[in-house]
Parts: sequence; C-alpha cells; structure tokens
Amino acid sequence: MLKIGILGLGEGRSTMSAALQSPKVELKMVCDRDLETCKQRAHEFNFHNYTTSYQDMLDDAEIDIIAIYTPDHLHAQHVKQALLAGKHVICTKPFIDDLADAAELLEVAEQSGKRVFVGQSSRFFEPAKRQRKDYEAGLIGELITIEGEYSADHRWFLEKPWALEESFKWLYGGLSHPVDFVRWYLPNIEEVMGYGMISANGSAAGLKNEDTMHFIFRAADGRIARVSGAYTGPTQPAQRDSGMSTILRATEGASQADYHELRYAITDKTGEEKIVVWGDKTLKHYFRFEGQSHHAGEYQNYLEYFADSITEGFTAYPDIKEGIGTVALLQAMDRSLQTGMPVKVDAILAEYNLSRNQLSAS
Repeated sequence: MLKIGILGLGEGRSTMSAALQSPKVELKMVCDRDLETCKQRAHEFNFHNYTTSYQDMLDDAEIDIIAIYTPDHLHAQHVKQALLAGKHVICTKPFIDDLADAAELLEVAEQSGKRVFVGQSSRFFEPAKRQRKDYEAGLIGELITIEGEYSADHRWFLEKPWALEESFKWLYGGLSHPVDFVRWYLPNIEEVMGYGMISANGSAAGLKNEDTMHFIFRAADGRIARVSGAYTGPTQPAQRDSGMSTILRATEGASQADYHELRYAITDKTGEEKIVVWGDKTLKHYFRFEGQSHHAGEYQNYLEYFADSITEGFTAYPDIKEGIGTVALLQAMDRSLQTGMPVKVDAILAEYNLSRNQLSAS
C-alpha cells in the first residue's frame, strides 16, 4: 500500500478523510504551518502524526506521495521540493499560479522520474464520471460543442478581507472548474475571447476583480465552447440549472452533468432521454462533512486513481503537462478580460518559452 503525506490541512481535510478510508493508500503524516490546525485535524480524525515542518515529511523515506493543498502561490516551490525529495506529487488546482515556473517544473519532473497529478476533483464526481464514460462509449456520437457553467451565491465571500484583495480572482478560484471540463473534451484550445464585470454587489463591497464572466473558446480543429460564471448574486435552483453544469452537444445526442444535485441526463442515439439521480449512499460517499462542503469522495476517487497509475504504470490525468496547459488558458482568459480582445494561447505560452508541443500528451 502506498504511503501518503498531506501538506496543508484546510482543503487537505478532505484528503485526510479520503486517505483514512481508502484501501489503496495509507496516511503516514500530515503537515500545516499552523500548529492549532494540526491539533484540530488530529482530534477530528484521531490521527496524531503531524508536523509543522514540511521538511519532516520530505525526509520521511516511507512516504511515496506528497499531496499539496497550500495557497496557490506556494504550489510551484512545494511541488519542486517534493520531486527533488523523490516523491510522487498530487497538487490541488490551479497547478501553479504563474507560468514563469512551468519550464523548470517540467524539467525537474522529467529528471526525477516521479509522477505529478493535478487534483481537478470535479472530474471525479459521479455525474462527471458517468458523462465521460458514456461519451467515450460513443452514445452521443461526435462532439460538436461544450457548454460549461459554474455559478454560486458566494456573497459571503465579500465579508472576507482576503476576497477584497487584488490577488483574489474568481476566474482562478471558481471558473477553473468548468474550464477544466472544456479542456477534458477539447484539449487543444487555440483562442479565447471573454467579457467580465464586477456586479453591483461586488462593487459595493469593494471587490477588485470580475465576479461575472462569459467566455468563448475556439479549438485548433475549429470547434467552439463556452464557459460562464457569476458569483455574487442569488442562483436559480431550477432542476436543470445546477451550481455547476457541463453540457455536451454531439452529432447523435446530448448529455448534461449537474454537479451538486448528483444528477445526470442523456439523450442518446435512440432519441430517448434517460435521467440518473444518485441516492443517499452515494451522497454520503461524497459529502462526508456538513452541508456540501469538503467533497471528500472526489478526493478518495482521485487518490485511488493516482495510486493505480503508479502501481500499474499508466499516466493519471490531468498530469503536469495538462495542468500547465490549463494555467496557460486561464492566463489567456485573464488577458482577454484586461484587453477586451481575443487572445491566442500560444502567445501566452511563448512569453514563458513554452510551446504546445511541450505540453502534448506523452
């Protein structure tokens, strides 16, 4: 059984639950720079092998995997340290916050021979898994377009001082989820155009960056997709307007995965709509804590997928190349918001001496 260490015990709370319940990994040590957070998690999970020193985990020869859930701007350094220590790496999204670190990380990962997996947890939620399985089985034919949305009533964020800082952007913290879904199905996005604004609620609170956004993507093969998000107003809880939805429209059918509702619908080649809504047992797998926060089931799903990739020798996606590609697309989206113009992803990559070929699947 592979042994895992977890760095960052805020979001890492879900991974603690996942590792402790998984038959494929063993939790060896956890780390947070805040001692009180370590003590809280130790009490909550009755797991007491904690440290406030990242180096302690890196020096533990028994640990195979380091799972990183620290603030975005620390990811690059923490990933590099783990690879240099000979560990496989899981890093939460976004993989890095600045492409300036990408080339070095690609080189370090290749030299280390260790695997890097990006924790895009939404791919590992039941409706998304079923949608992907049906698509790969050819039930809806050839993909025409994708529509992704993630909207939420996060007005409570506006009461947090950190949410009003210049560095906080819903583009990276929220919209990155449906953007990842787009890249899952259309990995070669070539150009993006988007508009954004700060809503009246956001403006009154002193928000610095856009809380309402719409983007159009164009892939290298000419197919298009769209992504939308709105975060500081009420949402309509209609059955088919989930907090996060992904719609695939194809030549012979269509499908829609609704995230929080654990709902999936497909109209396949027969023309008949089929609807799946998962029940209490599945809900309890995913939502182990209060409300619908800390989606531990997704983390357990991807921990076990990554563990299998190590023991069986296949690549777990999103890998480091796909993670960097998504960051490049997000930076292109950000540039489009700033300029009001279409932005080519290759132009963003070139600024950091990167190319699409470097990021193609191995």
